[in-house]
Amino acid sequence: MAAPASAAASPPPHHGLPDEIFIWEILVRLPPKALLRCRAVCRAWRSATSARDFLLSHHGRQPTLPLLHCYNFVGDEVGSLDIIPFDHRAGVVATDQLQSIARLGHAFFRPLASCDGLVVLTKNYARFSICNPATRQYAPLPLLSDFIFLGMYQHGPTGEYRLLLGPEAQDGCFVYTLGSDLPPRHVDIDCPDVEEEELIYPSGSVLFHGSLHLCIGNMIIAFNTTAESFCQMRAPVDPWGADLFEMEGMLGMSIYNDASTSIDIWRTQDYESEVWALKYRVELPVAEFGNFSKHLWVVVVSSDGDVLVLVKVDDRLLQIDVDGKMVASFHRRGLGPTRHRLKQTLVSHTLFPPLEGYLVNSLPFL
Repeated sequence: MAAPASAAASPPPHHGLPDEIFIWEILVRLPPKALLRCRAVCRAWRSATSARDFLLSHHGRQPTLPLLHCYNFVGDEVGSLDIIPFDHRAGVVATDQLQSIARLGHAFFRPLASCDGLVVLTKNYARFSICNPATRQYAPLPLLSDFIFLGMYQHGPTGEYRLLLGPEAQDGCFVYTLGSDLPPRHVDIDCPDVEEEELIYPSGSVLFHGSLHLCIGNMIIAFNTTAESFCQMRAPVDPWGADLFEMEGMLGMSIYNDASTSIDIWRTQDYESEVWALKYRVELPVAEFGNFSKHLWVVVVSSDGDVLVLVKVDDRLLQIDVDGKMVASFHRRGLGPTRHRLKQTLVSHTLFPPLEGYLVNSLPFL
């Protein structure tokens, strides 16, 4: 009796489609977890989908989704954290909108930033770490323990991923290169109206037009990620507590009104001239849920331009449209929004191996 054919010699399981079409038109569009499962089908698929050019193309086709987190409780104690991209795209059924892509087994992790599939985590805002939820790579960042986290970006000239840090016991701002064993280096603020103590409490940041924009006190500060220098930007209103985001190719900002009964959404009409216009005023369901002053919100803009507001109220996450209508309500203990977006990647980042304590597919991942 003939021996069974090997995986390499077995016929492709896609009924006559050329491998090139199946790999570059179908597999390249799958989410990371599904793609990893497909690698087990045959050696040809595993080889093709592990190549760097394929992984870069695959990353480029992944959606950029709002990043949620969910604490999982064992009794009254937090046992783990789920990292969840909120897939609010049209056609996605409700059961698939909140799919966890990674679970971290230590309590009190919290996502602080995301860039190119990398996620910066903090424990009690005193200890920091970096991970890639898709590849399950993780490393602590002990050099940052004396700093305040401000933002994350990729430095264009070098391709390095860097963190912008604020002062805690020191003056000025600092830049740390991920993967380096050197301590963070000092950068001048260059904005005379910025008090250094205000940098300890930034209320929102977003990477837009090559600059990291931060709400600092009563102003917006833009940090040019190429020149690594600061400048001040005009805000339409006092941005304390505001959320910054990209909207229709422009910089957007959302903020509660004084009574916390609505959220005003502003957008730059002319970014270079710093001209803003009020785009929406979203009335919140105060009659049903009371005052919203203590509730965290985040504005979500889909690839189709639809604008939604996510608000955490007790054990619910409310999804509200710009007309103030509740589109959906997710009832799940520990579920909450962040002000970050995640675009998953299976590209292997070289910054991880040099970091002390680097792990892959191990704790804290479960």
